[in-house]
Amino acid sequence: MVAEGGVAVLTGAGISTESGIPDYRGPDGTMVRRAPMTYQTFTRDAAARRRYWARSHVGWRTIARAKPNAGHRAVAELHASGLLNGLITQNVDGLHQSGGSPDVIELHGNLDRVVCLDCGDATPRAELDRRLRLVNPEFQATVTAVNPDGDVDLPDEAVDRFRVVGCRACGRGMLKPDVVFFGETVPRHRVDASFALVEAARLLLILGSSLTVMSGRRFVLRAAKLGIPVAIVNRGPTRGDGYAALTVDAPLGTALPELVATLGRWPTA
Repeated sequence: MVAEGGVAVLTGAGISTESGIPDYRGPDGTMVRRAPMTYQTFTRDAAARRRYWARSHVGWRTIARAKPNAGHRAVAELHASGLLNGLITQNVDGLHQSGGSPDVIELHGNLDRVVCLDCGDATPRAELDRRLRLVNPEFQATVTAVNPDGDVDLPDEAVDRFRVVGCRACGRGMLKPDVVFFGETVPRHRVDASFALVEAARLLLILGSSLTVMSGRRFVLRAAKLGIPVAIVNRGPTRGDGYAALTVDAPLGTALPELVATLGRWPTA
């Protein structure tokens, strides 16, 4: 299916688990322990916002240190071979770009950036990390689990004295990682670009997504409506399996390099 080219790829958290970033809903997912932060809670509850930044301040370092795995590199090789039309990712870890994939549509944003909800100023996450270190010189915490959005599990007593900072540009604005929280709307231009990519594809290949939320599943529904075949590689079942011409239950760090190797031996016309 992939050898014929014209492939649009949609990836989820499952492709990053072998880089040390857990999935929400996979076999070892974090959703069973605690629901992720929602946009409504983050913007309306100052105490919850402080807890988020305290936990994310620790968890972001794990995301920042993560390296692309064999699955990310295999996707980049497929792209370089000319078989992929483009790549959409639901992930916010930037590992596809680090792994060599160009022109990635970051459907849910990237943890490497921070935005002000008041004035819109955007800054690198590393800058915020330095500022938080300065105002919390004695903050120490032991991480028990990291979520795909960089949030971690910390005991409440570890965040009681944590201080947050505001926007430097406007002097008062609320800072938020440049990612789409649960309950938040994906920017329209990203959705439109993703639909255009899927509609122009010969095959939609889903890698490491349970397709539980409509944010990703809508592209499967669009492909099915247009008669575009769907193939899914994921650990465990997905909510798109009923629309798929092929499903493969396998770790992506093994399956994708094997696919690349097979395509390298594929006879050309």
